[in-house]
Amino acid sequence: MKAHNVSWLKERFLHDITIFMDARHFSDQEWRRLGHFIPPYGWMELEYPVVKEVMSVLPHVPDQQLLLAERRGKAPGCVTCAVVGNGGILNASRMGKEIDSHDYVFRVNGAMIKGYEADVGKRTSFYGFTAFTMLSSFYLLNRRGFSTVPKDKETKYILFTEGQRDFEWLKAVQQNKELDQGYLRQYRVRPREDFGNNFDFKKLLVVHPDFSRYLKNRFLRSNTLNGQWWRVYRPSTGALVLLTALHLCDVVSVYGFMTEDFQDYADHYYDKTHTKVVFYINHDFLLEKDLWARLHEQDIIKLYKGNKGL
Repeated sequence: MKAHNVSWLKERFLHDITIFMDARHFSDQEWRRLGHFIPPYGWMELEYPVVKEVMSVLPHVPDQQLLLAERRGKAPGCVTCAVVGNGGILNASRMGKEIDSHDYVFRVNGAMIKGYEADVGKRTSFYGFTAFTMLSSFYLLNRRGFSTVPKDKETKYILFTEGQRDFEWLKAVQQNKELDQGYLRQYRVRPREDFGNNFDFKKLLVVHPDFSRYLKNRFLRSNTLNGQWWRVYRPSTGALVLLTALHLCDVVSVYGFMTEDFQDYADHYYDKTHTKVVFYINHDFLLEKDLWARLHEQDIIKLYKGNKGL
């Protein structure tokens, strides 16, 4: 990974950080330790029985560096990844073929593909989401054809848990039952419907709260944390997916993420009109934008900046 050769990143990177959880990562001792951190960075105020039940059946993750593990025994070479956001800069970009040429393609939330293949590609190797961002994306984009998760043969899923509702949702997926209660029930009564009755749970990766906390503290520590809204702040799901890819891949190309001229583009590539980017108090998009620019300038990522002047 190129990041290992850059001084300010080298200081931030933890090479042995646990990215994905499995059943081995739950114990009463871990429950108490993670109970010191608010969600999504720990398990404070969560319900012990539900967390234990969900964690106890998470499939074994044999190698945290799963992409490098998949390459073992194959010809040597860099693992190349495309991380595709939903920014308006991708509209009419014609980047689809380039995106699909990478070893792996990461997507996030409202990953509209049908009808936009020329601009955003067709493949989905990893789909990153929280239960809320995924289900709300279905609700908002259902009429445009985005009503369920990408289901390519190669697709794996990366769940970032935000709180109790994510564990309730995951329990319903694992057991193929209805959601008993809660905010997410208005979007999906039976969450397994999005994955299929024969879903292979080895394809669902659940991010460790230690990893989410590490990304927030070391890469996207916003000034919001110093004010009254500190409790609700967290990096956007897109930022979490991008930084996860940076920890898994040798070469990371980034498309559809915020650039300096973001105001020249619609919020999303699938927007029919020029909708402005919406800023929320729980995210710091400008901080994220500055990080992408810095990573690009130092050749850690290749950030797509549009086709102006071409």
